[in-house]
Amino acid sequence: MTFNLDPPPGFRGLDPHVPVRIYTRNLPHWRQDGATYFVTFNLDDALPGAKKNELKAMRREWELRYPPPRDEAVWTAYAKTVFQRVEKWMDAGYGRCWFRQRQYAAELQRAILHFHDQRYEIGCCTIMANHCHLIIRPFESYELEEEVGSMKSVTARFVKKAESIDGDLWQQESCERIIRDEEHLYRTVQYIGANPRRAGLPPESWCRWINPVWQSIGWDFCDDL
Repeated sequence: MTFNLDPPPGFRGLDPHVPVRIYTRNLPHWRQDGATYFVTFNLDDALPGAKKNELKAMRREWELRYPPPRDEAVWTAYAKTVFQRVEKWMDAGYGRCWFRQRQYAAELQRAILHFHDQRYEIGCCTIMANHCHLIIRPFESYELEEEVGSMKSVTARFVKKAESIDGDLWQQESCERIIRDEEHLYRTVQYIGANPRRAGLPPESWCRWINPVWQSIGWDFCDDL
């Protein structure tokens, strides 16, 4: 493919001249002021105990193979491996899969778009049965963790009240990466848009959204790819 789209308004990829802050929990997290992120978050029961134990074992093996100090390339490769494995498991449909129910998927989409163009810009999102993908650019003075955390918190209260359940609805830690450039952005948009098809879901059940401003300049999901 020859890439010839103009970037969406306000988009800025990873800037080598702007400092990047890195912190780690189970996964590494990169932060850069003004950046656009690809974020994935999933329900707490989206991974069965056996899969969570497999991830823990993989982490222990990785830590032994790559003792500190660990450079950015090592962390990046590890995060990519974890993401690919977890994504495959989530698409298998483990857990209660609350967002198969239209009213809950609609509530999550409402929460995602609630502060769109006020605190952040959403490029696109896809809501799966037990997880969600989105592209987001937080505006100045707003933190990614707080904005995504708010989306999860509002939705958790809605589902838990409706279902009369307690406990954590969402896994605490999200997975995110900074979009590098326009081509990386395009590939990510297509990846997000194609998630329901990869999971074998019928088109009438898909729940996804793309920024109309982006659509107006040629950015869209390409379902024939």
